[in-house]
Amino acid sequence: MKIMIHPALEGAARVFSFAQCLDNANPEKRVAMRFLTAEVNACVDGILDEDPAAEIVVRDGHGPGGIDFETLTDKASLISGKGKGGVGFDSSYDAMFIVGQHSMEGTKGGNLCHTYSPDEIESWRLNGAFIGEFHIHAYQAGTVHGVPVALLSGDEAAVAEAKALIPGIVGVAVKKGFGRESAQSKSPGEARKLIRAGAAEAVRRVRAKKIPPVRIEPPYMLEIRSFEGKEACLETYLKRGGERVDSRTVVIRSADPKAILRGSPSATFAPPGGA
Repeated sequence: MKIMIHPALEGAARVFSFAQCLDNANPEKRVAMRFLTAEVNACVDGILDEDPAAEIVVRDGHGPGGIDFETLTDKASLISGKGKGGVGFDSSYDAMFIVGQHSMEGTKGGNLCHTYSPDEIESWRLNGAFIGEFHIHAYQAGTVHGVPVALLSGDEAAVAEAKALIPGIVGVAVKKGFGRESAQSKSPGEARKLIRAGAAEAVRRVRAKKIPPVRIEPPYMLEIRSFEGKEACLETYLKRGGERVDSRTVVIRSADPKAILRGSPSATFAPPGGA
């Protein structure tokens, strides 16, 4: 079995503030990266518990980097660096597992909820439905490559978002959000134990073909709306072929899923109010 693990820093246990998700020189971020990397290692171990011969690739999904290179297990390879986006993922994979995911912007009780840019983007809507980063990962995997997303760990809101889209997905909640920057986390040890068990269960479900790829049929209309005063961020979407609907909204239309399901065109990350 070949599995990609896509980690995001915001959904790890004991990570609750944007200050923990910024510059690598920030001591708080270095600690958060070690928490996330330990959860990724637990996911790797869970996969290998069920399939000792599995090929596992970790693709660092956090904008400025979320994986601690020194503590990442040697049982998996790593894709990292600028412009990693959808790099390295194709139809040769059996599944994608997502570790440390957050919910979409505006989610009630969603700890660190945002959609690509917490300071700039108010919403994304695909064919009229509000979506977040998890939806883009799931549609990229399923629609473009025919591969299911079989596991997601993160806060309770992120798990609920995942199960609403993929009822058979294994969801592992490692914390409960009380607000955008407050949460009650399980202990790191308990979170890793749950993720390891969840990863093993996800492998079993993939093997039994209980989790189909998520597909969305063309044509596609992606609507990106900025917060008031942050309209400049929409220029990057206009360069991707979007058309301006109003001062805060750009729409991209296409029959090609690759033109729509590309995620954020920006490699930058800023907390609410700016870095």
